[in-house]
Amino acid sequence: MKKPKLSQLKINSLISKKRAELPKSPGVYFFKDKAGEIIYIGKAAVLKNRVNQYFQKSRARDQKTDLLISEIADLEYIEVETELDALFLEAELVRRYLPRYNILLRDDKSLVYVRINYSDSYPSISFTRRPLDDGAKYFGPYFSAFATKRALKYLRRAFPYSTHTGVIPKRVCLQYHLGLCPGLEENKTSLEEYRANLRKLIQYLRGERSKLMNSIEKQMRKAAARKDFELAAKYRNQLSAIKALSQRVVFSDKETLDIYKDQGLSGLTEILGLESIPRRIEGYDISHQQGTHNTASQVVFVNGLPDKAAYRKFKMRLPGNNDFAHMNETISRRLSPANTKKWGKPDLILIDGGKGQLSSAVKARDASGLDMPMIGLAKREEEIIVSSEGSRVALKLDLIAKQRGVVFSSEEFYRVLLPKNSPVVKLLQRIRDESHRFAVSYHSVLKTKAQTTSLLDGIPGVGPSTRSKLIRAFGSVSAVAQTTEAEIAAILGSKKAKQIHGYLSSDR
Repeated sequence: MKKPKLSQLKINSLISKKRAELPKSPGVYFFKDKAGEIIYIGKAAVLKNRVNQYFQKSRARDQKTDLLISEIADLEYIEVETELDALFLEAELVRRYLPRYNILLRDDKSLVYVRINYSDSYPSISFTRRPLDDGAKYFGPYFSAFATKRALKYLRRAFPYSTHTGVIPKRVCLQYHLGLCPGLEENKTSLEEYRANLRKLIQYLRGERSKLMNSIEKQMRKAAARKDFELAAKYRNQLSAIKALSQRVVFSDKETLDIYKDQGLSGLTEILGLESIPRRIEGYDISHQQGTHNTASQVVFVNGLPDKAAYRKFKMRLPGNNDFAHMNETISRRLSPANTKKWGKPDLILIDGGKGQLSSAVKARDASGLDMPMIGLAKREEEIIVSSEGSRVALKLDLIAKQRGVVFSSEEFYRVLLPKNSPVVKLLQRIRDESHRFAVSYHSVLKTKAQTTSLLDGIPGVGPSTRSKLIRAFGSVSAVAQTTEAEIAAILGSKKAKQIHGYLSSDR
């Protein structure tokens, strides 16, 4: 093994010293190379925690992140008061310095801009991924749409703005009554006053928080000196709302999940013997009530976090109470050529259930001609179920034992039992529970819809017009069910009356 050069030892020593001095507060951090060039800029809710994540040996990383870490020769940071400040400052500094790894490590689809059509007669705020040359003001790009939308939601309490685009409502919306919208529809706020408020919001987006607060405080004092106490109170409330932003969580929950996620994903990759980290994991569950309203769910976790836009639900075509057949149908439909082309291929499939459900899913996958790992998670003991032949998984028994796990084997299946507090089990539980929740929610929708469906809806050949005639004539569905064939014939004719009366009689 080659000894590291002295220069590299100095670099490592410098970075270790600076890491130890990092504060536990929000901020923006900079990674620099040996030439002093900024190669990456990131934001953090807790600077010390976020930066140290990069240097954790147990952390699962892709090749681009490993390449970034190998080039880090120095780090700097800017401490800020709130997570919102960190979010907006990151975007401003990335635009200024254009670090090359901010491009390499980011997916362009995640970039989002804040659009303010300030000059329009009805200014509003919206989000877009592609800024246009349309005269509107654009702010960004921001690397987290989730954090950006949450930040604007909190800022709306300090600077009420409209989100109406296209057709403008004639009356003020609910958001006005909550103090979040200016109410231009009914002239509750003048356009001049609204634009002045938007200018303050723009100033905050540009990172001029301290300057903005000083300006608002001066306006408050002037209003109070003029004895315009109502306006002074308005400025006071605005200042209070801005100060309260320091207590708002914008992205630290995502940061915490990021740490946990890596342990679960890396551990799962190791014990299953997968070639690479399963970036896209899909979870499946079946829901029904005594064989009726059968539904299935598909939830998607990308890098250990739910991607709700990619969730899908299936209404079962096969009747009856047969979870195995329904799981086979679900996986067959999911892995059909059309859906595979539209949704892509999963890196790992997690089935909510034991040996029977997994076996049915494996058969459907093999019939589709595709090849991806599959495992099950049995509820009773939270056992990971692996097919000994068709799972495309190579269990690492030594690593499972190292995690204090136990493996039980039979002719066709392995059952892996890990400690309940294992990050791998926690990750799989989250995916399984989410697939169960999503399946039950769709099942409940179908059940509720069925309960409110009229008896007349199921009669072949009877459409909305005929149903309306019967309801108008007899007053209700129950009244129609109690009528004679002759009474129905007087309205619809003998042929239709015979059909409807026969159906309702058999239903009774």
